[in-house]
Amino acid sequence: MTASALPLPDSVDAVIALLATQNYVCDRRLATALFLSLKLQRPLFVEGEPGVGKTELAKTLSRALGTLMLRVQCYEGLDVAQTAYEWNVARQMIEIRLAEAAHQVNDAGDKTRLAQNLYARSMLIERPLLQALTQAQSPVLLIDELDRADEPFDAFLLEVLAENQITVPELGTIRATAPPITIITSNRTREIHDALKRRCLYHWVEFPSVERELEIVRLKAPGASDRLYVQVVEFVQRMRTLDLFKAPGVAETIDWTNALVALNAFSLDPATVQDTLGVLLKYQDDIVKLQSGDTAKLLDELRARALLE
Repeated sequence: MTASALPLPDSVDAVIALLATQNYVCDRRLATALFLSLKLQRPLFVEGEPGVGKTELAKTLSRALGTLMLRVQCYEGLDVAQTAYEWNVARQMIEIRLAEAAHQVNDAGDKTRLAQNLYARSMLIERPLLQALTQAQSPVLLIDELDRADEPFDAFLLEVLAENQITVPELGTIRATAPPITIITSNRTREIHDALKRRCLYHWVEFPSVERELEIVRLKAPGASDRLYVQVVEFVQRMRTLDLFKAPGVAETIDWTNALVALNAFSLDPATVQDTLGVLLKYQDDIVKLQSGDTAKLLDELRARALLE
């Protein structure tokens, strides 16, 4: 089976409709970038603040296409053995001991045959990057939070992204028969090497508008009153204008709405907001800032706007 066997969308509108089947609200610019990535078979490099839906895009696309998703979660110290492949050392040791017990390592020919057996394809343990190249149907390959990995890892990815292949020194080059649909995400805690970016299409994911965030929250956090939906989204949108260490993302907006529904809240009030700030904010300095007066100020702004409307 080849990559063409996947039911890929044939237009930008089709991408929007496809993701909508999985309750993912996608703006047209992101849908265009994703459509071109699929059409041109190029990796899509997605940057943006945490919580704006970058990782969810890959998960949603995998579900919508009905194909496997393989994920490389990046972190400091990540290497080839954890992401691409490693040799099955335990099995290799068993093969050596069996050969020695059978006296099959007596001459150069025996040693050559043993070495060939030790580094046969069957001895290779596949990790996500290699697995993505060996599937019969194109999987979605998510390389998540690449900025958390060390810079040398960027260089290792170049062969995978540009050629859809991995070279194993002892074995040779393994090429994809069905190239993966690759999505790379970054929170921009460091700059990614230009050589890697050149091999990708690029898109920056902004925080959504009030209207789009309302649409997302209504889909992802059912059960709230219309008044609460509007208050939550407008409150969070205003929070993002404050000087916070980490502004709440869409994921936090959804979590907060679900928390308020669980508390049977029908509208925002100072006490409820103060008690649930830990759902929205994950840094104590930001929570203290809101508790010191910004919460009341934001709620007053919401009330004033409601009166004007």
